[in-house]
Amino acid sequence: MAIYNLDQLQHHILLCNGGTCMRNEGEEVTQAVRDEIAKQQAGGFIHTTRTKCNGRCDDGCVTIVYPQGDWYGKMTPESGRELVQALCKGDKLDGHLITNVANTPAN
Repeated sequence: MAIYNLDQLQHHILLCNGGTCMRNEGEEVTQAVRDEIAKQQAGGFIHTTRTKCNGRCDDGCVTIVYPQGDWYGKMTPESGRELVQALCKGDKLDGHLITNVANTPAN
Protein backbone atom coordinates (compact mmCIF):
# COMPACT_ATOMS: atom_id res chain seq x y z
CA MET A 1 0.00 0.00 0.00
CA ALA A 2 2.79 2.39 -0.81
CA ILE A 3 1.97 5.81 -2.17
CA TYR A 4 4.67 7.08 -4.46
CA ASN A 5 3.02 10.36 -5.48
CA LEU A 6 2.61 12.17 -2.18
CA ASP A 7 0.97 15.12 -3.93
CA GLN A 8 -2.27 13.09 -3.83
CA LEU A 9 -1.98 12.13 -0.14
CA GLN A 10 -4.91 13.40 1.92
CA HIS A 11 -4.80 11.14 4.97
CA HIS A 12 -1.95 9.34 6.75
CA ILE A 13 -3.31 6.75 9.17
CA LEU A 14 -0.91 5.71 11.94
CA LEU A 15 -1.95 2.32 13.31
CA CYS A 16 -0.62 1.53 16.77
CA ASN A 17 0.95 -1.91 16.86
CA GLY A 18 2.39 -1.54 20.36
CA GLY A 19 1.91 -4.32 22.89
CA THR A 20 -1.36 -3.19 24.48
CA CYS A 21 -2.95 -2.31 21.16
CA MET A 22 -1.91 -5.64 19.71
CA ARG A 23 -3.67 -7.34 22.63
CA ASN A 24 -6.72 -5.23 21.74
CA GLU A 25 -7.07 -6.32 18.10
CA GLY A 26 -4.30 -4.09 16.70
CA GLU A 27 -3.45 -6.54 13.94
CA GLU A 28 -7.10 -7.02 13.05
CA VAL A 29 -7.68 -3.24 12.99
CA THR A 30 -4.62 -2.78 10.78
CA GLN A 31 -5.83 -5.38 8.30
CA ALA A 32 -9.42 -4.08 8.33
CA VAL A 33 -8.26 -0.52 7.61
CA ARG A 34 -6.01 -1.68 4.78
CA ASP A 35 -8.71 -3.94 3.35
CA GLU A 36 -11.24 -1.11 3.40
CA ILE A 37 -8.79 1.26 1.69
CA ALA A 38 -8.48 -1.31 -1.10
CA LYS A 39 -12.24 -1.84 -1.23
CA GLN A 40 -12.86 1.92 -1.47
CA GLN A 41 -10.07 2.25 -4.04
CA ALA A 42 -8.59 4.94 -1.76
CA GLY A 43 -4.98 3.80 -1.94
CA GLY A 44 -4.05 6.85 -3.99
CA PHE A 45 -4.93 9.29 -1.21
CA ILE A 46 -4.88 7.30 2.06
CA HIS A 47 -1.59 5.87 3.33
CA THR A 48 -1.08 3.70 6.43
CA THR A 49 1.90 3.17 8.69
CA ARG A 50 2.24 0.73 11.58
CA THR A 51 3.72 2.38 14.67
CA LYS A 52 4.93 1.14 18.00
CA CYS A 53 3.35 2.43 21.22
CA ASN A 54 1.74 5.87 20.97
CA GLY A 55 1.46 6.21 24.75
CA ARG A 56 -2.33 5.94 25.07
CA CYS A 57 -2.57 2.34 26.22
CA ASP A 58 -5.81 2.94 28.14
CA ASP A 59 -7.39 3.86 24.78
CA GLY A 60 -6.05 0.83 22.86
CA CYS A 61 -6.35 0.16 20.03
CA VAL A 62 -5.25 3.67 18.97
CA THR A 63 -5.37 5.04 15.43
CA ILE A 64 -4.15 8.51 14.47
CA VAL A 65 -5.00 10.41 11.29
CA TYR A 66 -2.82 13.19 9.93
CA PRO A 67 -2.70 15.94 8.77
CA GLN A 68 -6.04 16.33 10.57
CA GLY A 69 -4.47 15.49 13.93
CA ASP A 70 -7.33 13.22 14.99
CA TRP A 71 -6.58 10.54 17.60
CA TYR A 72 -9.08 7.68 17.80
CA GLY A 73 -9.33 5.13 20.59
CA LYS A 74 -10.99 1.80 21.37
CA MET A 75 -10.79 0.94 17.69
CA THR A 76 -12.11 -2.39 16.43
CA PRO A 77 -11.92 -3.93 12.98
CA GLU A 78 -15.43 -2.63 12.28
CA SER A 79 -14.65 0.91 13.43
CA GLY A 80 -11.44 0.76 11.39
CA ARG A 81 -13.51 0.09 8.28
CA GLU A 82 -15.90 2.88 9.28
CA LEU A 83 -12.97 5.26 9.72
CA VAL A 84 -11.83 4.70 6.14
CA GLN A 85 -15.40 5.17 4.89
CA ALA A 86 -15.68 8.41 6.87
CA LEU A 87 -12.36 9.72 5.53
CA CYS A 88 -13.48 8.98 1.97
CA LYS A 89 -16.49 11.23 2.61
CA GLY A 90 -14.41 13.93 4.31
CA ASP A 91 -15.85 13.12 7.74
CA LYS A 92 -14.51 12.12 11.15
CA LEU A 93 -15.39 8.91 12.98
CA ASP A 94 -17.73 10.00 15.74
CA GLY A 95 -17.72 7.94 18.92
CA HIS A 96 -14.03 7.03 18.82
CA LEU A 97 -12.40 10.46 18.64
CA ILE A 98 -10.15 11.04 21.66
CA THR A 99 -8.77 14.44 20.70
CA ASN A 100 -7.74 16.62 17.81
CA VAL A 101 -4.20 17.84 18.38
CA ALA A 102 -4.39 20.24 15.44
CA ASN A 103 -6.88 22.33 17.42
CA THR A 104 -5.12 22.01 20.78
CA PRO A 105 -3.41 25.25 21.84
CA ALA A 106 0.34 24.98 22.40
CA ASN A 107 1.58 25.65 25.92
